[in-house]
Amino acid sequence: MLRISVIDSRAERRLVLEGKLVAPWVAELRTAWKAVNGEIEGRALVVDLKNVCVISQEGENALLELINAGAKFRCSGVLSKHVIQELRRRRKRDLNKSIQEAHSRVQDEQGQKFSC
Repeated sequence: MLRISVIDSRAERRLVLEGKLVAPWVAELRTAWKAVNGEIEGRALVVDLKNVCVISQEGENALLELINAGAKFRCSGVLSKHVIQELRRRRKRDLNKSIQEAHSRVQDEQGQKFSC
């Protein structure tokens, strides 16, 4: 089971998650995130994972989507801190890989254009 609460302040809109971030509750997180994100009005989105006790692979994927969308996280337990840290590392690796691939494509295109 997963409980999702929304707490608003002037500076942020906080999604407080409590319980297990596993299927089918991951879909509920995505639904809540889309609803909250549409009404964010320039505030920071903060996801509070302090009371999450289990995170599945599907849950990790949803959290990575939130990281990519610019969400901030509040964590207190070893599990949630570790998962967020690893997801940030994965995001950084993925971004570096994408940049390298883009550079390779540009170099290939330039080599083809100027090889005449």
